[in-house]
Amino acid sequence: MRLEDLNYFLEVAQAGHVGRASEKLGQSQPALTKGVQRLEQELGIQLFERSAKGMTLTSAGAVFFERVLQVRSSLDDAIKEANDLHLGKIGLVRVGVPASILSMFFSDACTELIKQRPAAHIQITIGLNDSLYSSLRLGDLDLCIAALARKGDPEFEQILLFNDELVVIARDRHPLLDRRSLRLADLCDYSWLLPNANVVARRLVEARFAEAGLPAPNVAMETNSSAAALLSVIHSSDLLTVLGRRTVAQTQGLAILEIAAARWQRSIGVLRRKDAYQSPLAQRLIEILLERSRVYRDT
Repeated sequence: MRLEDLNYFLEVAQAGHVGRASEKLGQSQPALTKGVQRLEQELGIQLFERSAKGMTLTSAGAVFFERVLQVRSSLDDAIKEANDLHLGKIGLVRVGVPASILSMFFSDACTELIKQRPAAHIQITIGLNDSLYSSLRLGDLDLCIAALARKGDPEFEQILLFNDELVVIARDRHPLLDRRSLRLADLCDYSWLLPNANVVARRLVEARFAEAGLPAPNVAMETNSSAAALLSVIHSSDLLTVLGRRTVAQTQGLAILEIAAARWQRSIGVLRRKDAYQSPLAQRLIEILLERSRVYRDT
């Protein structure tokens, strides 16, 4: 069984079309078609349903796809390990991090890593929990920093960095700050900047309003990233959003709307795939992150 045939199979399965897969791989369509056919003949299994619209995995093909994806991830890990040894334990570390955490202590941790490992290369992907989890699961990231799930995913190892609290924020001269006491219902008078409906933070806010018998927040601006990337909008408008308390403490011009019903406890930590190879560079970055986060754990 040829390794390139397995690669052709994976790309066609993900693209759902031989033409798109050939463009991504830089190979001819006949080469991919022959590779997939050769694989099917060797296995004695039909992997795809073929139609004018493209290629769809059969039930057997879908099971085979998941297994091959795991094998290729393990092979990629083996190649990384060999490269680390060849390069004297210096190489690439791929990290996913939300924008709200990027400026807190992660940037300083990266600076420290580069000082200690001048030849190191750090590849940073900025995104939200859902997309980072997905990239980590596929092996596109070596580790990510994110809000930890209360029920841990069996595929991941979770390493606690610090605890934080998600709170509602506004600009520091927002009209709501003139009120002597605030209730959750008062927030219904203003529009919001929130992540899209698939993001945990958005679901937490909407669930809390529903529990209180209130209408869902009026979302005037929706983003597929953290609100931290759009704080200039909060500074210049009466929109409300949610952000980590520790992030707010390091940002000027913002105020927390202290409402008991508008707080959500969360833990921030490092996630990595269980049993996956971790380079010495990735291990050292985790150690630095733990050292840097100690100040948050002590407060």
